[in-house]
Amino acid sequence: MSPAGTALREAAGVLTFEEFVAVRGPALVRLARGLLRDPDTAEDVVQDVLAKALLSWWRVAGADDPVAYVNRMVVNACTSWWRRAARRERPAGEDLPEPAGRTRPDASAQLADRDQLLTALRALPVKQRTVLVLRYFEDMADEQIADLLDVTTGTVRSNAHRGLAALRGAVQR
Repeated sequence: MSPAGTALREAAGVLTFEEFVAVRGPALVRLARGLLRDPDTAEDVVQDVLAKALLSWWRVAGADDPVAYVNRMVVNACTSWWRRAARRERPAGEDLPEPAGRTRPDASAQLADRDQLLTALRALPVKQRTVLVLRYFEDMADEQIADLLDVTTGTVRSNAHRGLAALRGAVQR
C-alpha cells in the first residue's frame, strides 16, 4: 500500500468519495497533466475517471490501496486517450503561446526553461513519459511504478533511462 493510501486509510478509516476527491483530486490532475499534452484534456480525463470511480466507489474504497487503484485508472485513461488521439487531428491553435501577463517578468527565464522541458517531455513516447512523470512528479519508487504499470522494475528503469537521455538531448539543443 502506498504511504498516501495508508495515511488516508489510517486517518479516516474508509473515506467517502467526496473526502477522497478533496484530498487526492489535485494530485490526480497533476498526474494526468504530466501524461497528456493539454491541461484541459487532463482535467477532462480526471473528471471521467472520478465519475467512473464514483459509480463503483464500493469497489475502489474496498481495495487494498484506493490511491493506487485510482492512479492506475488515471494512467489507463490517459493511455486510452493517446490511443484515440492517434486517430484524431490536432487543432491548429494548440501550439499558440500563453497570453502575456500571467507570470512575473523576473520569472521569464524559468518559464522558458519549464516550457522547453515540458515540450521535450510531451514529445517522448507514452511509456517513457509515464515513467518519468510518475517518478519525478509523483515521487514514486520504481517498484511502485512497476506495480502500477504492470511491468518489471527493469522495464521502468530502462524507460526512465531512455526518457532522461532523450530529454537531455532535447534540452541541450
